[in-house]
Amino acid sequence: MGLLNLIPVVDEGLGNSTYLLDLGEGRALVMDPERDLRQVRAESSSRGLSIAFAVETHLHADFISGVAELAEIEGATVLAPEVGSRSFAHTGLSDGQSVEMGRFTLQALHTPGHSPEHLSYVLFEDGDLAGIFTGGSLMVGTAGRTDLVSPDMTVRLARAQYRSLQRLMEFPDTTPVWPTHGAGSFCSAGGSGERVTTIGAERATNPLLQVDGEDAFVDALLDTLGTFPEYFLRLGEINKRGPAVLREQPRLTPLSADSVEELTADGAQVIDARQPADFAAGHIPGALSIPFRPVFATWLGWLATPDRPVVIVRGPEQDPADIVTASAKVGFDALAGELDGGYPAWTREHAGADAVRLIGSGQMMDRLQAGAAVLDIRQTGEYDAGHVPGAVNIELGYLARNLADAPEGPVIVMCGHGERAMGGASILAASGRTGIAVFNGGPADWAAAAGRAVETGTDLEAAK
Repeated sequence: MGLLNLIPVVDEGLGNSTYLLDLGEGRALVMDPERDLRQVRAESSSRGLSIAFAVETHLHADFISGVAELAEIEGATVLAPEVGSRSFAHTGLSDGQSVEMGRFTLQALHTPGHSPEHLSYVLFEDGDLAGIFTGGSLMVGTAGRTDLVSPDMTVRLARAQYRSLQRLMEFPDTTPVWPTHGAGSFCSAGGSGERVTTIGAERATNPLLQVDGEDAFVDALLDTLGTFPEYFLRLGEINKRGPAVLREQPRLTPLSADSVEELTADGAQVIDARQPADFAAGHIPGALSIPFRPVFATWLGWLATPDRPVVIVRGPEQDPADIVTASAKVGFDALAGELDGGYPAWTREHAGADAVRLIGSGQMMDRLQAGAAVLDIRQTGEYDAGHVPGAVNIELGYLARNLADAPEGPVIVMCGHGERAMGGASILAASGRTGIAVFNGGPADWAAAAGRAVETGTDLEAAK
């Protein structure tokens, strides 16, 4: 067996890995590609490879797939589960079927659980076992969540996931495992920060493989499931239908301040991608703060409304190509444009808003002594692990629909660092709330300043 040339292309924001495999003779296979194909194409081009196969383990819910584009633009053959058939040209595979690719063979292994149709793919090189692409089945330290199809199927799929993992445990301990979902992915039920593993490592350390029997596995898996972005419920159907192929790099059309004002009057939403300090210093009234960083796509998909035009406000240091590409990953294909000249252009003709203050530990102590309440907008699991005593927990993804549950009066919004908190503060400000501050830090920073320990557990009911 030769030296396997497998190149992982990791999306840190979505928490996923796409794999580029050099098949030899100038051809490559791409496993579970996202719509942002820039790095995949760069890696294949630098090696003189053309993409011959684009393979999917399942219908993805967390991102728009890139297989349709690779088929149309690169001429790649799409391989995907036969069940849950796509509405575009592809080769459907079922359990046990194999595809020959020169010295490599790819064999489908039905591993339902994360989705009903889910396939893992066993890779052989010159007839020898080389590894397994496990997609959303077996992951590092965990397994794929089973609640993305429907509530009625969650337990049934959890039981299927148990059987799928037991099937994978039949492979030798030394077998490499290459999952798609990993740390940072909402498709993952917990797990570690590692991206790849082996069957033996998972057999020995994966908590879900240490439990006794199927019922215990189901209980353990379901206990790890937190909330997930609601856009997951619509992207699967887009991927099944076949997303629009973006033949050219999307761009942001420059818009005057007056045009932005007209668009917002007609229902457009303004997404301010600048950093929290810039937003706090001044922003367009009603704008939603989603600072551009690796997880921008996730929060845009969760917080923005897909059927309303989107206007972007960015800083001069932020690349518009990165913003539009991240937006397209979660189905925002055609943004209305961007404020030409950024926020300074707005202030030349219109009034801005500065209803949010970004504060440090000392200012937080002063505000708490003056009676301010704390709104913690992190995920419930993060809140349970440690929070400011008395803080109310409303997850950011559910804040807009639970504004009545937010503390009255002056409020300090916090998360782990400040980026998500500024998003929560912008939602409060857009609703007309005043007296809003964002803590530029997390619970550990508060604890150090206060000389007190954080509180653990859920002492107040969390809004979801």
